[in-house]
Amino acid sequence: MNSGVSVENIRRNGALYVAESRIRQMSKWKGIITLVAVGNPLFYLVAIGIGIGILVTENSGTSGTGGVEYIVFIAPALLANTALLGAMDETVFPVMEGFKWRKMFYAINSTPITGPQIALGVFIAALVRVAFSVFLYWIFLVAFGVLSFQDSWMAMVVAMYGGAAFGALMMGVVAGVKKDDYFLTVLGRLVITPLFLFSGTFFPLTNMPIYLQPIGWISPLWHTTELGRYFGYGQEISGSMLSIHFLFLTAMLVAGIKIANIRFTNRLLK
Repeated sequence: MNSGVSVENIRRNGALYVAESRIRQMSKWKGIITLVAVGNPLFYLVAIGIGIGILVTENSGTSGTGGVEYIVFIAPALLANTALLGAMDETVFPVMEGFKWRKMFYAINSTPITGPQIALGVFIAALVRVAFSVFLYWIFLVAFGVLSFQDSWMAMVVAMYGGAAFGALMMGVVAGVKKDDYFLTVLGRLVITPLFLFSGTFFPLTNMPIYLQPIGWISPLWHTTELGRYFGYGQEISGSMLSIHFLFLTAMLVAGIKIANIRFTNRLLK
């Protein structure tokens, strides 16, 4: 038997086979993925970063943005948002498809590939999408002089890390969804939109009313954005807050993967 398709090889590299399959499917939509990865952030960058940014600078200078131009201030937030949206697209919809719409995961699980391997494969493919989208947008920001190539590469890395953490959690959550009637609507309107608006994306979180600030505290977008601003242009952050940001994202990543493994295993047994 060809060693490339041996049972032992499938058992050992099952996650990679699943990831390869997902990446091949993604490649069919590479044009749209590229357009979304650059188009949406570009729209916000031009309309808000430049358009509204001029008004912000004229009226309050740079005092409210940590001493940097407004377009520089929002760039790490848009980079982080690109990562989170890419991760969501490649975890939510493939998991819904695999368990409910086309039930492909059950067919895959009939081979030696296990539930945790399927989850890991989906996650790896999502990371490829995140890395591609974030890198492409970061190059765009550098090319237009918004961020420095030498000083901001870590902002790209932490954006990917934030996308990984959010993607892992979403994969774990969606793996338990049995009825999708209103789930996607609720996800978009009551989760994604509030996170985007109330995570310190367009202005510091401390400028918001105190009763809205907790939305940011539990938002992976805020933690990722704050790290991006620190590594992107040197925003001042205390050592304790740096640790909190990293610990929050790490806890989300670990919890998401663990929940996904349990739910994939249990659901595929039924």
